[in-house]
Amino acid sequence: MSLSPLDPAAEIAATGVIATEPPSAGSPAASPPANRRLLPSMLISSLTLFATYGGLIAILLPSQIALLDEKNKVANLAIVTTVSFVFTLFAQPLAGAFSDRTRSRFGRRAPWMVMGAIVGGIFLFGLGSLTDILWITVFWVVIQVALNFLQAPLTTITADRFPRSKRGGASAMIGLGTQLGMTVGVMIAAALGSQIGIGYSTFGIAVIVVTVLFVLLNRDWSSKSALVEPFSWGAFFKGFWINPRKHPDFAWAFGARFLLILGYFVVATYQLYLLTDYIGMSLVEAQGATLTLTLIPLVPTLIAIVLSGWLSDRLGRRKVFIYVASVVMVAGLSAPIFLPNMTGMIIMSVVNGIGFGLYMSVDAALMTEVLPSEGTAAGKDLGILNVATNIPQAMSPAIAAVIITSFGGYAMLFGFAIVFVILAAIATAPIKGVR
Repeated sequence: MSLSPLDPAAEIAATGVIATEPPSAGSPAASPPANRRLLPSMLISSLTLFATYGGLIAILLPSQIALLDEKNKVANLAIVTTVSFVFTLFAQPLAGAFSDRTRSRFGRRAPWMVMGAIVGGIFLFGLGSLTDILWITVFWVVIQVALNFLQAPLTTITADRFPRSKRGGASAMIGLGTQLGMTVGVMIAAALGSQIGIGYSTFGIAVIVVTVLFVLLNRDWSSKSALVEPFSWGAFFKGFWINPRKHPDFAWAFGARFLLILGYFVVATYQLYLLTDYIGMSLVEAQGATLTLTLIPLVPTLIAIVLSGWLSDRLGRRKVFIYVASVVMVAGLSAPIFLPNMTGMIIMSVVNGIGFGLYMSVDAALMTEVLPSEGTAAGKDLGILNVATNIPQAMSPAIAAVIITSFGGYAMLFGFAIVFVILAAIATAPIKGVR
């Protein structure tokens, strides 16, 4: 299908300029430009979503599993998260592709965001009462898929409603929400560590309420009469293959994010067990220490996120910030190797947190600038790129379990992470379409 230069989707794909008027019937779907409410709404929604991720992954899920079977906690956590990885592998690309094609009076993204929030919230209400690894796994899978169906459309709003020159700032706002959310989530989860069911329910309610408020306060243009190509299963699934020869920047961006996320989460996922088994704390002490490790780096990390997003827009450059972030992360990940105590963990938390904040703030903007179909299939393309976040994050517990049990214990996790952060920086260099 060819697009007229006057079509809103064609304008966005060609220039990164957001349409200022609703599309007429028979034109490709488009979204309204950002208003003053959108940035704070994105901050709050990202904060809530990542508070849920952070609280569940860092405290509630590993605590629930450890209380059920202390001896087999490492293997059981790996089982739960690895199974969820299999089922959530393509959740974000599917959510993005479905939302690209959605035609409703509420627009393309809102229906999927609300559905994901409600399903995820409902299953969170029941997760805390489960005492069988099988049912914990089933509920965890549903929750992860549902939250991915919320996250994919939320991520796409940056490409939908902001021109390229403003996406560093928008990405920084999401980065702020991510970092604040992880901190708030760990704080809430640590406070409710002895009441796991209440902890899960608290996050479930928050996700539902905040998501509904987001779509009501930031209404999308109706896509009910927008142009949509006839559906074909063959064409639908074929669209998930993006030829790396034709779109090398997209492929390199995918690979770079995959490598860095794997390096980061192979350590972050096992932070609670690092504190108990590598540092030597009790479970209760480790829950409190996890909160400490989350709070201490908060302010410097937030400053790094805001400055990197703002500076990358001002300078029109993204890659140099990613290189700097990688160097900072390597320095941070080295600390516990030389200082296998709480001091080393604090140093790692502060330095590594700053580096990761720098990276994710700018990388999110970079990702929107390598999309093969920015105007017409941004949801699907960004969903594919987000697989580079989901796969390594989901794989990290299983990989970490193998490293811990067969390749030298917890200390080797840091060396593995360092190698992959360096490889991620190397993979960023060949991207030509972004400075």
